[in-house]
Amino acid sequence: MAPLRSKPNYRRCLSCRRIDHRSSFWRIVRSYPSRKVQLEGTGRSAYLCPQAECLAVARRKDRLGRALKVPVPDEIYQILQQRLGTLPSTAKPGFHQVDQGRTGEGLL
Repeated sequence: MAPLRSKPNYRRCLSCRRIDHRSSFWRIVRSYPSRKVQLEGTGRSAYLCPQAECLAVARRKDRLGRALKVPVPDEIYQILQQRLGTLPSTAKPGFHQVDQGRTGEGLL
């Protein structure tokens, strides 16, 4: 009998909709039954890229609040903003990088 292999856990960012392994995202949780929003624990989860633009969009459009179905306190956004300051400035390929070298020439 073949050994069981676990499938990779992929998640989607609330802001940019990028799909990646769950370890590359921040996890925000609404715990049960207290309905308190926190950054770890068990409960209803939402995932967010550790990027300034994704955090700004999530806050401006209340994407975390809608996904978790509760209002998200400002303290959570402040903690995530502080985490941004401690991250290395290496960008991952994908949605967050814009290729400005392509002008569309020769596409006929």
